Amino acid sequence: MSTALRLLILPIAPVLLAACSTLPASTPAGSTATLALLETTDLHANVLSYDYYKLQDEPSIGLERTAALIAQARAEFPNNLLLDNGDTIQGTALADYQALVKPLACDQTLAIYKAMNLLKVDGGGIGNHEFNYGLAFLSQVTGNQFDVDSVDAAKPRCAGPQFPQVLANVYSVKSGKPLFAPYHIIDKQITAVGADGKTMTSTVKVGIISFAPPTIMSWDKRWLEGRVYTQGVRETAEKFIPEMRAKGAELVVAISHGGLDNSPYSPTMENGNYYLSQVPGVDAMLIGHSHQLFPNATSTVPQFNLPGVDKARGLVNGVPTVMANLWGKHLGVIGLRLRHDGKQWVIDKAQTTVEARGIQNADKSYVQADPAIAKLVATEHAATIAYVQTPVGSTDFRMSTYFADVGDISAIEVVNQAQTGYLAAYVKANLPQYANLPVLSMSSPFKSGSAGVSDFTDVKAGNVALNNAADLYLYPNALYGVKMTGAELKAWLEHSAQRFNTIDPNQTAPQELINTAHPSYNFDTITSKDVSYEIDVTQPPGQRIKRLAYQGKAVDMQQQFLIATNNYRASGGGNFPGLDGSKTVLASPDNNRDLLIAYVTQEKQLTRAKNGAARSWRFARAATKGPVVFHTAPNVLALAQAAGIDNVTLLKADDGAGKGFALYQLDLSK
Repeated sequence: MSTALRLLILPIAPVLLAACSTLPASTPAGSTATLALLETTDLHANVLSYDYYKLQDEPSIGLERTAALIAQARAEFPNNLLLDNGDTIQGTALADYQALVKPLACDQTLAIYKAMNLLKVDGGGIGNHEFNYGLAFLSQVTGNQFDVDSVDAAKPRCAGPQFPQVLANVYSVKSGKPLFAPYHIIDKQITAVGADGKTMTSTVKVGIISFAPPTIMSWDKRWLEGRVYTQGVRETAEKFIPEMRAKGAELVVAISHGGLDNSPYSPTMENGNYYLSQVPGVDAMLIGHSHQLFPNATSTVPQFNLPGVDKARGLVNGVPTVMANLWGKHLGVIGLRLRHDGKQWVIDKAQTTVEARGIQNADKSYVQADPAIAKLVATEHAATIAYVQTPVGSTDFRMSTYFADVGDISAIEVVNQAQTGYLAAYVKANLPQYANLPVLSMSSPFKSGSAGVSDFTDVKAGNVALNNAADLYLYPNALYGVKMTGAELKAWLEHSAQRFNTIDPNQTAPQELINTAHPSYNFDTITSKDVSYEIDVTQPPGQRIKRLAYQGKAVDMQQQFLIATNNYRASGGGNFPGLDGSKTVLASPDNNRDLLIAYVTQEKQLTRAKNGAARSWRFARAATKGPVVFHTAPNVLALAQAAGIDNVTLLKADDGAGKGFALYQLDLSK
């Protein structure tokens, strides 16, 4: 070594030693801390406590109110991470406005992300509805440059949220690499307490990894086919978690947009988190997608009553797990109790707590909204309101779903008419081989109170504006046409009829009509003067559809029909028999809501006789010894009567459950 080089090196050694002496001391064994994981999920662009469909404030929803819960939790748990589960950017007229009506410029940030930035979200996952507007839009608004066909790789990186977003199980066909970063390791500085009782500062490395339902490949096939592919949650976790651990992750938090299902594992299963919880190295799970509340000791939802699921303590096969409902109604809070073993932080599961906190107080009032969020998105909010007030037609009757479960089709028939008309016109122009097949349509009541007493479609008589069309058709689905036999049509209706519990005619105690485990958006019905059928709720599921007829004749099980529906249903959404994508004859580029708007615009004046009276189904008559009951909003019985439903009576103006619903009785003998 030369003298000159030796002279250069020698002065450096004391400097290095000095630097080493300033490094923080390692955390001593026996130190303890609590780290809270705060979860939002299925926000669906509900930034504000506002219903754009009804053009009124709605205090039971909105991230601006969840903000109060976040502030409270942060005060209680100074060591915390705020994480979002996905289904964040779609679901309101505000979201549609920013995606479809006046799309964002590259340097602009989505309103929902602006609010999340203000709340200092630490990380986020990706849900299935993130893909609804296509890959180019998702690439732009998340600030990611996807290496996939349909996305211009030459465009600059656009503004996205100010927090890392991860997704491990969706890959680019082009590159074979994950669409997003599969995981991210957060170096979280925390305050801890040593074994000697003294407070100290430490760091815990928290790895976050996210999963979307693999079923996006069916639900958003038009955007994703040939561009991306998915892998199952279990094998993806088994691949990446050891890698995360090798890179220093002391804790691994799975942000998985799905629920729980213990049916045999499949890489394509929609709700694979039961199996994800069994993957070694998963320390906590933030789940969603199902729009449910977990933990919830009183829950009757099947997925929370599986073996190994502790619905009171919030454990899935021993893993602390939370699901914070939807629309900002709740905040998930997992209080991880940590203990340092001298090498790293580990979780004391026995002392860890799990809860979901609601924005509604015990006295039924709601927590106060954070005024800074409304101020932040005021421009977008005002523009959305102006947009949705644009009139497209009028109606002489009120279209609602308060009594859709018992036969009111006032909010469903116009959707079916629009879908039928579109499919019939398309077949005439482009598919002459199907010209002789009957064209029918299936639609469902998207809003039937699952999210609260205000969660019903309700379009008053008078002008029909764009917000009303969004109320009648909630999702940005695309119209699909499927070819089905009479037997397959009957099986479709049988699956829909799982909306109802099996009624025992000899039982004297009240029996609940509605099977809440089968959501209303899976209660597909036909509304056509050419079709009639009965639903016999005294029979078990699969044996309920009776007297199915077309144009007055019993449907031949071999007869073929074309049926208008949406991409979600046609591609397997809801697990309807026979609907797996193979029956699709038309995958339209047009959204169901847009063609509904076009139909109303063309009709100009909707009338009860023409657009709200063709009820195809009835309940099969049955004399019951006790009452058959259901719950809907109070003070709306006149709407059932106006729709010709004469076998419903009001039992209680308040059903006593504390959620504002009334109790009604259905007389099956009429």
